[in-house]
Amino acid sequence: MTREEVFPKVAAVIANHFDIDADQVTESMSIKDDLNADSISVMEFVLELEEEFGTEISDEDAEQIETVGAAVDYISAHLAK
Repeated sequence: MTREEVFPKVAAVIANHFDIDADQVTESMSIKDDLNADSISVMEFVLELEEEFGTEISDEDAEQIETVGAAVDYISAHLAK
C-alpha cells in the first residue's frame, strides 16, 4: 500500500477519533499539539490505526509517531513487509 493510499485512511481515523473534518488533516499536523491529544488519546488512536490496517504498533514505535506524516510513513513501511 502506497503513502497516497494510506494517508486518506489515516486522515479518516483521525477525523473520527478527534472529531475534525478529514479535509483539515495535513501530514505536518502534530498529534499532540495540533489535535490536543493526551497520552490516552494517542494510545486509543494507535489502537484504531492497528485495527484499520491490521498491523501492530509497538509502544516504543507509537511514542515516536508525533505527526500525521510519521503515522503514514510508519504504516506504509510496515505494510510493505
